[in-house]
Amino acid sequence: MTTDFTPFLAWLDDQYEEMLAKTIALAETNSGSLNADGVNRVREMLTEYCQVLEGEIEVLPVAPYQNLNANGEMESFPLGDALRIRKRPEAPLQIFFCGHMDTVFAKDSSFQQVRWLDEETLNGPGVADLKGGIMVMLKALEALERSPWADKIGWEILFNPDEEIGSPGSAPLIADAAKRVNLGMIYEPCFPDGNFAGERKGSGNFCVMVRGKAAHAGREHHLGRNAVRAMCDFVSELDDLNGQRPGVTINPGLIEGGGAVNIVPDLCIHRFNIRLVDPADEAWCLGQIDELLAKINARDGIGIELFGKFGRKPKVLSAANTKLFELARECGQSLGMDLQWLPTGGCCDGNNLAAAGIPNIDTLGVQGGKIHSSDEYLKVKSLNERAKLSALILFKLATSENLNWLEEN
Repeated sequence: MTTDFTPFLAWLDDQYEEMLAKTIALAETNSGSLNADGVNRVREMLTEYCQVLEGEIEVLPVAPYQNLNANGEMESFPLGDALRIRKRPEAPLQIFFCGHMDTVFAKDSSFQQVRWLDEETLNGPGVADLKGGIMVMLKALEALERSPWADKIGWEILFNPDEEIGSPGSAPLIADAAKRVNLGMIYEPCFPDGNFAGERKGSGNFCVMVRGKAAHAGREHHLGRNAVRAMCDFVSELDDLNGQRPGVTINPGLIEGGGAVNIVPDLCIHRFNIRLVDPADEAWCLGQIDELLAKINARDGIGIELFGKFGRKPKVLSAANTKLFELARECGQSLGMDLQWLPTGGCCDGNNLAAAGIPNIDTLGVQGGKIHSSDEYLKVKSLNERAKLSALILFKLATSENLNWLEEN
């Protein structure tokens, strides 16, 4: 017998104005990753928004963010707190919901307000990534709680404060949740055409520091050891690693060093990113970098040191993850959406969850685009559409007679 979910989905049609108003309120509250006060203001707003769900609410501090500055000194930045909400931990099916509170827009950014581009398109900081997605998540969960199937699903939400800088503080919270849950639903924006991200590349952010020896560039140039030159050699050979291993890309991003041109520079900092498709590529990359470091360190008066790590493993789709996508596609079809899942070079908290063995869809959020720029936009009608999609997925899971496929590797 087929269950009619229509009345429970129809309720979401009346939630649009609230979803939109709260998305705007969240977007106009600056929560740049290093603006801990702003992130905590968003956390307080979400605590209020989530009262209707009647879950157990916890505020969870995370470790500060560590960064090597241009002077070769390690700096520590406090981060906002994470927010965890749990309900029915005894239910047979446990689902992890995740959405980040931070954005890439610092508190001194000029991009702080929303504006309408047309009657269906809203421009603003974080409207798509990820504050609109938060409202999609919360309304889908509210729809579940209003349904007769709520007792079949236990859930926990993690609102984390640091996804845009790689989730360094909240990664342990995601790993901890993975011990308790069967699947994950994460609310990064979908592709502009509505499709999901499927396989994702892994990522590592690294920094190298070269120390040399300062000297007068005219009188005693021969006594100096030029840190900028040594770094240039390192970066050149690092970039030459591109193309040597399929799927591995290395992006030299920033070099900071030197000063007055009559002084041999004794310090240089370089930051780079690596993306890869196979977890085994990590060892190859680190081995190649170690060889480059050894060559530079062998030079007289020059020392080079590596900082950073691979923070996110590649998201490789398991059989269970593929079936979860198929379920989402079927739900989309019944709602008039033609959805696919596509590989992407980007990464997110879905990588972390998949690395722990938990199947997940990590682009259940709103339709929009041009994220991480002042042109970021949200297609406002997608607030309802994507909330209905998530709600229907939850209804289908709650009424399924066989979820053994969630254990398939």
